[in-house]
Amino acid sequence: MKRSLQYMSCFAALLLMPCFAFAGSGWTPYVPVVELTATDQKSYLVKLKFKKKAGDCKNRNTFYQDYDASGSEQMFRVILEAVTSGKNIRVYVTGKCEINGYSEISSVSIAP
Repeated sequence: MKRSLQYMSCFAALLLMPCFAFAGSGWTPYVPVVELTATDQKSYLVKLKFKKKAGDCKNRNTFYQDYDASGSEQMFRVILEAVTSGKNIRVYVTGKCEINGYSEISSVSIAP
């Protein structure tokens, strides 16, 4: 009886967890920006052009950042500069995957 209560508690906890998964974190290689999408949702999306798939989340070429996250406006500007100048960027992937399979980023670096 005690063991079945433990299983039920674990199952209930899994159901109540947010719909996020976790993968590896770290910097991607420098690559071109394919698309920068400003959404009316809570985040913007950036699609990068990799020769090999980079992220560990379901969608391995598209990344997101919440508008209200610290530094998100500066990261958006760096990505936009890369789009307009044709320069390559790299992103720091946090390891957090959101429900659509996009990897969260926390930093952006533009190639000189």
